Amino acid sequence: MKRLLCGLLLALFGHTAWAADELASGKMADGTSVAYVLTTSGSQKPTYAVILMPGGRGIMSPRVDNNGKLTFSMGGNFLIRSRALFAEGPFVAASTDATSTPDRILAIVADLQRRYPGVKVYVVGTSRSTEATMALARPLDGKVAGFVHSSSMNPISSFDPRGLKSRNLIVLHKRDACTVTKPSNGVASNKSYGTELIEMDGGKSTGDDCEAYAHHGYNGIERETVDKIKQWIMAGG
Repeated sequence: MKRLLCGLLLALFGHTAWAADELASGKMADGTSVAYVLTTSGSQKPTYAVILMPGGRGIMSPRVDNNGKLTFSMGGNFLIRSRALFAEGPFVAASTDATSTPDRILAIVADLQRRYPGVKVYVVGTSRSTEATMALARPLDGKVAGFVHSSSMNPISSFDPRGLKSRNLIVLHKRDACTVTKPSNGVASNKSYGTELIEMDGGKSTGDDCEAYAHHGYNGIERETVDKIKQWIMAGG
């Protein structure tokens, strides 16, 4: 009985720190299936969902292999490796291929809202996938709760969200040394158009300045960065 009780306590208190991945999909109007990795913690009833799109090539290709194991690429990307952090508390995370096609995002949104009625959905990109978040901001305005543009490509300097219904946030690392994602461009959007901005610092940088484990990818400060993003999301109600 004592062992059983200990086991139940471990299961109960370990539950909030545990996250599970599963292959999920939404369907576009033409019947095309859009695959994504759904990450849940089960700690609370979801109020928010984040759709995470990796940078670089942006292709995850999630699938279940012949052994029944979920496989996908881009796992080292900042957003994808942090998906369990995003899924903590009243959040779930949906990781998918980067896309600028509104209908592909709406297919995932519809599936998330079917699973979790009333959930507020935010679309999050990083590095090259911020080309997609910027491109989607107008066609999906009012159809999702907001967009997060992290380690944004340089054209973020001219990104003007004024007048949009959906919320927009720029996230940057002050020491991002990647030449195509200069932090000064995120600051410029904030100063010119009032785009909301979170500036991170700290952590460590290894390898190529434009890769996932440099400051560009918030290496060593993943939780702090994710927590600030989630706090901003929750502040929107």
